[in-house]
Amino acid sequence: MFGADKGTLPSGDDRLNGKKLRLGIVQARFNADITNALAQACKDELRRLGVADAHVDHVQVPGALEVPVALQAMAESAKYDALIALGCIIRGETYHFELVANESGAGVTRVALDYQLPVANAILTTENLAQAVARQEDKGRDAARVAVEMALLLETLA
Repeated sequence: MFGADKGTLPSGDDRLNGKKLRLGIVQARFNADITNALAQACKDELRRLGVADAHVDHVQVPGALEVPVALQAMAESAKYDALIALGCIIRGETYHFELVANESGAGVTRVALDYQLPVANAILTTENLAQAVARQEDKGRDAARVAVEMALLLETLA
């Protein structure tokens, strides 16, 4: 929701220091213009948070329904402190939108819970292309911040 208080941490907060983290990104190629912008904003923010490019593995899959299985493979490798899911589902004229949105979201959450590994879900679900374009950069940055913050939080809880 635009204008919502997201509870954003200030720059320089120790809860956003990603210098020692290793992260994985899974990007759906469907609606590539949007998902490429999400990925670029996400990677740019990860760099600002101190995550080295060499510590970020970025893979692409065909669409949002394939994102969870790639996340699962990354989680099983035990190489990552957090994962990021990127995609874009735009409502069409059929029930397919609900199916893809619900199943991809459930799959992303299942990976996080099954592996006790933070997964920042930035699979956009929008009514139209204009809404997706309006959110692509903010949601990419948000995903990076969520992944770093949650990885550091879970480290303290272990």
